[in-house]
Amino acid sequence: MTIEIKVIPELEITCANCQACCCRLEVMLITDTGVPKEYIATDAWGGQVMNRLDDGWCAALDRDTLMCSIYEVRPFICREFEMGEYECIDERNANL
Repeated sequence: MTIEIKVIPELEITCANCQACCCRLEVMLITDTGVPKEYIATDAWGGQVMNRLDDGWCAALDRDTLMCSIYEVRPFICREFEMGEYECIDERNANL
């Protein structure tokens, strides 16, 4: 008797199913990308970071679409954080 093995593919992470978990992380502003001043806060050590609202999410996150409202001028760290890579998957798993 042969048992057929069914391979269940992992769900690909895309903009359509992104949970924006990275938008809960503290984002330091290390380069000038043009982030509007209303989205910038100063941390306890005097560094510039992305402002987070009372719910802990980035102030630039559109809560209805879970997409960045300043995508074209987002911080360098956000540009380097790749959707679907291991850091992204770790954050998604931590927020399940």
